[in-house]
Amino acid sequence: MSMKNKIKLYLILTLLMSASAFAQTAPKGAATFVCTGMQVPNFQFESMKGKTASIIDFKGKVVLINFFATWCGPCKIELPKIQSEIWNKHQNNPKFAMLTFGREHTWQEVDKFRKDNGFQFPFFPDPKRGVYGKFAAQTIPRSFLLDEEGTIIFMSEGFEESHFSELVKLIDSKL
Repeated sequence: MSMKNKIKLYLILTLLMSASAFAQTAPKGAATFVCTGMQVPNFQFESMKGKTASIIDFKGKVVLINFFATWCGPCKIELPKIQSEIWNKHQNNPKFAMLTFGREHTWQEVDKFRKDNGFQFPFFPDPKRGVYGKFAAQTIPRSFLLDEEGTIIFMSEGFEESHFSELVKLIDSKL
């Protein structure tokens, strides 16, 4: 390989590595496709093995959509708080629904994680990011709260106690 080609290759590799590093450290919100005030993107998901549901089926309810991964540290902090501060309080309210999606996980993985951690709220697989990809490109956990008309009224990225408290208060006020 000539010196000129080696330099070109080096420059291309440097550029690619820089782009990759930027993608991993993009500022919060940089990879988010929705914002508060927007209608929730239309999506379908497997609600039970072999059965499909649509977000449209939840119109008229306050809906919490959460994305997590079984390996995600902040998710492991947030999910028990969702159980104790949201689900335990509102699970029997017919005006409330919660959709918790395991990003890049199968039924087997989300069922095992749910059982191993004693969660009682429903988990759904999103193995190919089909649902997650309507909302964002990266970063978990993520939560989106919808009002009864399907408008996004709250969203959070990562886990911060103050944002979680704000979410709990907003759900309590809507129900």
